[in-house]
Parts: sequence; structure tokens; C-alpha cells
Amino acid sequence: MLTQTRHQLILAELEQAHVVSLQDLMAKLSVSESTIRRDLSQLEEAGRLVRVRGGAKRVYHLDRESSYKEKLGRNSSDKALIAETAAAQVSAGQVIYLDAGTTTLAMIPHLVGQGVTVVTNGLSQADLLCDYGESVILLGGQVKPKTRAIIGAQAQAQLARYRFDHVFMGMNGVDAEWGYTTPDQEEAALKRQAMQQANQVYVLADATKLGRVSFCHVANVEEAILITHALTEGQRVPLMQLTTVKEC
Repeated sequence: MLTQTRHQLILAELEQAHVVSLQDLMAKLSVSESTIRRDLSQLEEAGRLVRVRGGAKRVYHLDRESSYKEKLGRNSSDKALIAETAAAQVSAGQVIYLDAGTTTLAMIPHLVGQGVTVVTNGLSQADLLCDYGESVILLGGQVKPKTRAIIGAQAQAQLARYRFDHVFMGMNGVDAEWGYTTPDQEEAALKRQAMQQANQVYVLADATKLGRVSFCHVANVEEAILITHALTEGQRVPLMQLTTVKEC
């Protein structure tokens, strides 16, 4: 197998798993440990990954954010489990806030028929709720095309008028030390404001978000209940020392 082909396959594995081990790469590529180590060294020198003990991890750029379409196709089965668990926290007739994001979007089919009022800054959330004939208030303001989210001062001013039984948030990073983070300052401000206006806050995060840190701090881990899936023991212990973790 050509070196360039191996490098492409290694990067593809990192795109999916975010962390890969030497043993897994050796098995999947059918090459020796010395070959994999050399490949990882070359890719690290090129800035494409970071070597760690026993393998490598993906390079994260603090201010980089995937597009909505990219997010929609990732970890859909995990997001479905998280969304179902999140929706189960909602009682009939409550007022809730759904943050823009693909995991909160997956909650909506589970909310139909409960008489819930939803406030959201997500264009996709509002569109799907309308399709189901549910009550929805879409914040006004600037549209961020990449994430299909409403942001800005106008959205914050409107949001300030509301109070919520529950707020459901997506985050780009969840870390025991750095808390909940996201790449965009204006999205971070809106998330922070919504969290402050809720009786209870839930952060919905699949395993790829855990241990990641993005550019803008939103809140400390203890300020929300974390709903997630497939935690490792190393991830579970420090998070559960700080907050309630609902693992589905």
C-alpha cells in the first residue's frame, strides 16, 4: 500500500473516531508497528494529527466549526439515543428552549402532541416543529448560515423576555476543567443567556464532544445536567464528580 494511501486512511479513521490506537491501525492497514509509527510521525510533522501514547488523536482548531450538513450525518444513532433521553425529561404543557443543533433537532418527534411551547434559535428546529403543527417561537436576528442558527443582539433582546422550564443545549466541547465551550462568541452569548433563564439546563453531547475544548467558554460543567452516550471510564469519573450525568 502506498504511503499516501495509508495517510489518507489514517486521517479518515481520525475523522470518525477522533482517537486511534496503533493496534487498530496495524490491523486495519495490515502493516507493521514501525510503519504506522513512521506514518504518524510524518502526519504530525505536517500538522494533521497529534501523537499520543499508543496512538494518535485528531487535531482540533479552537475556532473551527463544522457545517450543519456535516454535523447532520455524524453519529446519528448516538444522537438519536441522546435526543430520546432528553425528550423524556419534558412534561406536557411545559415551555422549553431548544438550541440550534442536530441533536436537539432529533428531540422534536418525541415532543409531538404534548402541548409543549418551544422557543428556539434554530431554523431547522422551527421548520420541523411547523411541519408537526407544534407551537414554536423562532428568535429574530442575524442568521448564521453555517449552523442555521439565529444569533446577535436582536435575538438576545427577544430571548431576555422569556423564562423556561427546561433548556436543551448542544455544545462543541465538554471538558471537566474547561467546561462547556463553542467556537462562536455570539452563539456562546446566546447559549449562556438561555441557560440563565431556565429552571433546569441539559447539555446534549455525543462522545466526540467529550474532552474537547473550543474557543468560547459558555458555562462550567456543574451548571447543567449532561446527557451523553458511550462514556469511557476515564471520561465518566471526572464529569460525575462535578454534575449529574445521564448516560443512555
